[in-house]
Amino acid sequence: MTLHDFVRHMPKAELHVHLEGTMQPETLLALAQQHGIALPASDVDGLRRWYTFRDFDHFIEIYMTICACLRRPQDFERITYEYGRSMAEQNIRYAEVTFSPGSHILRPDGLDWPTLLSAVNAGRQRARDDFGVEMRWIPDIVRCNPETALTVAEWLASDESRAGGVVAIGLGGPEVGWPPELFAESFAYARRHGLHSNPHAGETVGPESVWGALRALGAERLGHGVRAIDDQALVAHLVAEQTPLEVCTTSNICLGVYPSYAAHPLKTLVEMGLRVTLNSDDPALFNTALVDEYAHAVEDCGLTLAQLEGVGLNAVRAAYLPAAQKNALLGEFEDAYARLRDTLSV
Repeated sequence: MTLHDFVRHMPKAELHVHLEGTMQPETLLALAQQHGIALPASDVDGLRRWYTFRDFDHFIEIYMTICACLRRPQDFERITYEYGRSMAEQNIRYAEVTFSPGSHILRPDGLDWPTLLSAVNAGRQRARDDFGVEMRWIPDIVRCNPETALTVAEWLASDESRAGGVVAIGLGGPEVGWPPELFAESFAYARRHGLHSNPHAGETVGPESVWGALRALGAERLGHGVRAIDDQALVAHLVAEQTPLEVCTTSNICLGVYPSYAAHPLKTLVEMGLRVTLNSDDPALFNTALVDEYAHAVEDCGLTLAQLEGVGLNAVRAAYLPAAQKNALLGEFEDAYARLRDTLSV
């Protein structure tokens, strides 16, 4: 077995992936045709070319088109199931999946929250039955819509939501101009009702965004968080607290946070003792997958096999799972890594 085989076959958990950003061009074309929505291309090959990342404005254009084509409960069930199939193909055993309910509910033709949650759970159940994968939900507040933040928090914090797989409240969207402190009330409400705090911070804004997420939102895990490296006091704090970082290398490069894999601080963050996890963020939109992120980590960012295994285990340790389930999954991963290691020839 080669190192490439090891990366493909090792069991994985993914903690930072946006459901909308998993939609492949084939599905977008099918949904657009069903709903009579015009797209920039009329066939899959043309859509694949359009999907190829150019810049942030192009990313937003695709994301908004995807949201416009998600109209019926079965649309959400479909993309959830399709991500579950992709999980199985990559040996992702467990995922905590983000989606933005406000983008689908707070519009004239939007669904209501119970219908949306029921739809993604129907897809989750089908994926569990067919592929043996498991998902939980981290619905997020979109930063540039702060007037809806408390409403979203109230949806997520209901008993029905927590019973339906919602484990945390997220905060996504553009960091610049929308600091964490604006959302303190909404996060406090969600936390009082038993949800974990899982905001994006420290991606396109520096350490002040991470400090704000920690202090104002009680962040337990950080979406991205890589810019913490610019503040040694912050790094020391994150190491001491073992606050997990959801690192998304390809996303960071596409969005200009770092110019290349070689320049990305992934290895430095690991060697500093931070609890780093690897994730794909919006895999269809960034032309990546979690298995690709693991491959880049060793081939382009310089992680050793032991470091890569540590990152893989960190994703389980950082998951919002009950202790018994977490420990069982950790044992499965450790046993699988040992078996794979015995067959490795590099």
